[in-house]
This record gives sequence, C-alpha cells and structure tokens, in this order.
Amino acid sequence: MPDIPKIVLPHGGYRNLIVYKKSDVIYQGTVMFCRRFLPARGDRTVDQMVQAARSCKQNIAEGSAASGTSKETEIRLTNVARATLDELIEDYCDWLKAHNSVIWTATDEKSRAARGFAVRNADWENWKPLFTTRPHETLANLMLTVCHQTRYLLDKMIERQEEDFKKFGGVRERMHAARTAIRAEDWDKGLYSRLDGAKTATELDARAAEMRSAITRTIASIKRRKGWA
Repeated sequence: MPDIPKIVLPHGGYRNLIVYKKSDVIYQGTVMFCRRFLPARGDRTVDQMVQAARSCKQNIAEGSAASGTSKETEIRLTNVARATLDELIEDYCDWLKAHNSVIWTATDEKSRAARGFAVRNADWENWKPLFTTRPHETLANLMLTVCHQTRYLLDKMIERQEEDFKKFGGVRERMHAARTAIRAEDWDKGLYSRLDGAKTATELDARAAEMRSAITRTIASIKRRKGWA
C-alpha cells in the first residue's frame, strides 16, 4: 500500500514558542512604555509603536495557524513580523536619541545584563514589575534587547520554514500527491484482484500476458503522441 501524504500538516501551538512569548513581552512592554512616557493624545508615535509591536505578535500567531495548509503564507507572515520588529527597533532608537538618552552598546555591562535577563525570562509576568519602576532609558534599552533577540529567532524560524517548504511543498502539491497515491492504490488493488481471480496457472499467465500487451500498446501510443517514437 503506498504511503499517502498528509494534505493538512501539523500546525498551531504558537503560544508555546519562545519567539511568540518574547513577542508578547515586546507588545505588553511597548504598551506600558508608551503609557508612562509618551503623551496620551497628539503623538502618532504611540500608535505606530503599539501597532508595530502588535503586528509582530499577531503575524507570528497567524503564520503558525496558516502553516497547516500554506507554507507560503507562513513564510510571508513571519517575514512581516520581522519587518515590523525592525520598524519598532527604529522607533525606540529614535526616541532615545530625541531624549538625549544612551543606546547601550553590545559591550556595555548594562547591555550584557539585559541580554542575560531577556534570555532567562520569556514570560511577561517576569518583566511587568520593571515597567512600573525603571526609568525610560533602561526600559527602552531592555525593549531593544528583547527585540534583537526576537529578530534573531525569527530569522532562524524563517530558515526552518523555507526548509519545510522545500520538503513538503504547497497544499496543491500535497493534494496532487495524495490523489496520485490513492489512484495507485486503487490500481494495485484492481490489478491484484484480476490476477488473483484466475482459476488455473494457465489462465493466470494468459491474463498477465494480456496486461503486458495492453501496457505495451499504451506506451507506444504515448510515444507517438509526444513525437518520441
């Protein structure tokens, strides 16, 4: 019996992904940052930052949900998540510059401590207390740190999704492969039934010879039609 490929692949489960949890930290943290340090009205930066943070999180979720039927959609949405994260990184950098604050370098002791904290803590509940007490420079740099880590994870995710697409193809390819396998299975069953129904060894040989002759004629016809004969 042929191995019939699945049409709808395993999908979902995004809430358990570290990259999704970090994107939730980015969204929740950005909302609280804007509430504390940006004006409630009259500043489009608030909407832009919150929307970028939300877009990153939502596109990861939507891409995961779509992956069962469309690897192309999954890859596209994951790329959108990464692009909006780049936009948010620029917003935080611009805000720090506009407020004469320091953007921590990779070798800065504070930056190393922030990276360690971000690696160890992927759940928002561990971050939330910081956003009620820490100053704007610290929080903006923490957000930059987790944004960079999430962008790295998204890059790795996109690489894996591309490999999955090469392996499994698109949904139309899987549907075609499944139908081809079913037809092959049906043909195998019919062939076996016809041969197995022979009453004697002579009749079995005769039926086999008839099938071989029919296959030979079919092959010759295909060759003529395609100009190969």
